[in-house]
Amino acid sequence: MGGELCPPAVPVATPIPGQSGPRKCRRPPARPLWAGKGRGGRAAEGPAADLAMLRGLRSPLWPLLLLLLLLLLLPPPGTWGHGSRARPREGAEEAGSAGSCPAFQGLRERLRAAGALCRRYWALFSCRVWPDGCRQDEEAPARPLGWSLPLLGQQYLDILTTWYCSFQDCCDSGDCRIINNFTGLEADLRVRLHGQHLARELVLTAARGYLELPRPDKALALSFHGWSGTGKNFVARMLAENLYRDGLRSDCVKVFIATLHFPHHKYVDLYQEQLASQIRKTQEHCHQTLFILDEAEKLHPGLLEALRPHLERQAPENPRAKSPRTIFLFLSNLGGNIINEVVLNLLKAGWSREEIGMEHLEPQLQAEIVESTDSGFGHSCLVKENLIDFFIPFLPLEYRHVRLCARDAFLSQELLYTEEALDEVAKMMVYVPKEEQLFSSQGCKSISQRINYFLP
Repeated sequence: MGGELCPPAVPVATPIPGQSGPRKCRRPPARPLWAGKGRGGRAAEGPAADLAMLRGLRSPLWPLLLLLLLLLLLPPPGTWGHGSRARPREGAEEAGSAGSCPAFQGLRERLRAAGALCRRYWALFSCRVWPDGCRQDEEAPARPLGWSLPLLGQQYLDILTTWYCSFQDCCDSGDCRIINNFTGLEADLRVRLHGQHLARELVLTAARGYLELPRPDKALALSFHGWSGTGKNFVARMLAENLYRDGLRSDCVKVFIATLHFPHHKYVDLYQEQLASQIRKTQEHCHQTLFILDEAEKLHPGLLEALRPHLERQAPENPRAKSPRTIFLFLSNLGGNIINEVVLNLLKAGWSREEIGMEHLEPQLQAEIVESTDSGFGHSCLVKENLIDFFIPFLPLEYRHVRLCARDAFLSQELLYTEEALDEVAKMMVYVPKEEQLFSSQGCKSISQRINYFLP
């Protein structure tokens, strides 16, 4: 048919008359918006003309719609408070025109307030996204404004900022990507971490207490110790996910694995420079940083020595300036055997697992670390000079904890499970000691791979 529209691939197209075969399209010549009638005063006909008219009318409509939305967000003129008082000259002009056209006077007041609100929205949004370019007169006396952000408008601003930050670094300092969600961290440690009541309490208390200090004078250093699979890396990831919007992918979080990043001892001098440079650059970019050093027992003593300046107490250069906050996490299998031995003896003596406290483990754990001959970590300046704030033990996991890990693995993949399936997964693990068979030798490691045997 001669009047049908072209496929949507071509924006505005009309069929070429008299052409056979597959219908081809061509773009009509551009018409000015005021050219509503054709030659001889006859109105343009056909769907293509109607579509062109709609396209022409679309562009001037959106500012009006935006203005109407802002007007709806404004409180009534009578509730504006002191700021709605006009200046003397404006008051005189309004007095003269209010009697003749009160409706126009009300509209003018709303338009004036809408313009101020637009400027305020933009100022708040730009200060959140680009704080370095935000210039506010902090010394100006606070006075009530002629309007305030309605609750709904403030929510729109928060949503817009969150949306922008979801795909773009909001600011050079990275501050807007720091969330410090301690409520979420507490929930994750309580629900997702199994069998580690000591780590749950210590990590949350230490991280919250440190990050809420107004001006910390040193970095926070936590050393996680325990067998493989007990949750050391898991807790480190929880910290990153709840302190930073991007988790481990954040530019403020750096992970170093000893055997991966520092494999050759003959290049230790080069590694020292690289490590110090990476820490310095990250601290310059972010005022709150997190450094995770996995397999810490395999770090060369020279690398541990390079960390000393960043862990020592330092007097702030500018007392009024915002002090940087840095957290170091050292993850190590060192001390795992003594932890398991103490826990096993207490369980045999009739203690419940939750009754085991730091007073039972910390002295023997630190002694084991210092006396270890297989690692230089215990002989480093970090341990000898007490630069590590907390040595956190991760207890060996029992059969019931492995079942919970299996349940979480099924749920994370949105798979159905049965109690029998959880038992089957837990029984696939090796348990020690040979007589008691209380502790999983691998903790919960490789659980997610083992549930593949139960997939249909």
